[in-house]
Amino acid sequence: MNTTPNHPTPPSRYATGLNILRQVGGPDFDGPISSLQGIAPDLARWIVEFGYGEVMSRPGLDLKTRQLCTVAALAAMGHALPQLKYHINGALNVGCTATEVVEAILLCAVYAGFPAALNGMFAAKEVLQASGGLAPAVPSADAPQTGDASRYARGLRTLQQVSSNAGADVIASLQDIAPDLARFIIEFSYGDIIARPGLDLCTREIVSVALLSALGTARPQLVVHLRAALNVGATRLQLTEAIQQMALYAGFPAALNAMGAAREVFEAAA
Repeated sequence: MNTTPNHPTPPSRYATGLNILRQVGGPDFDGPISSLQGIAPDLARWIVEFGYGEVMSRPGLDLKTRQLCTVAALAAMGHALPQLKYHINGALNVGCTATEVVEAILLCAVYAGFPAALNGMFAAKEVLQASGGLAPAVPSADAPQTGDASRYARGLRTLQQVSSNAGADVIASLQDIAPDLARFIIEFSYGDIIARPGLDLCTREIVSVALLSALGTARPQLVVHLRAALNVGATRLQLTEAIQQMALYAGFPAALNAMGAAREVFEAAA
């Protein structure tokens, strides 16, 4: 009978977590952890062992995408500025570009509102300026100022590409009560934001799922974006990993509720 445990021992979890934390945190990786030693050393250990050793180290989602999910979720929630700055820097440390970080935060304008997007972008600007990675802003090549007809057409194409009939059904359901809201969703959400070229559609949808999971206030939209993520090539494993990760940043109830939505989508697609 095999008595070997099917999970890492605590020393292994700590060593694994420390390795991931070094990759994310860079030269000052242990700053936040060290600051806890005088008041809550167990919390410091749990962050390393559980947060990084058990969750962030899992192989189902690459570290770059994990960091973009974390940045978008923290920006959307809007109540953890020190951690947001740490993870923006962490995203750069694991190979994300400044453009990818900016694009992840821009999604907050759609799902969490302009104040969340603005505050997240100011945090990114501060981190990027400190790291020397802030380049002059360049208008998106995918969103030229060519009139509303172009925005609407681009948004409709993108909506169809990512959501197929599910997104179209949402738009149709608004026509008798708020047709302008339907147009805003197409022109702004999909035409101006989701169609942008700085982040591929698959990553955008995984990040959107993480963000909506963390917010915990939009289950119908989470279901739409879970389906959309599958449509553009995300795997079930990637999506469950992104949702599980939100237990660290938004709490276990948020992750549990989002996993229930994922179960519904996966079973319907089976």
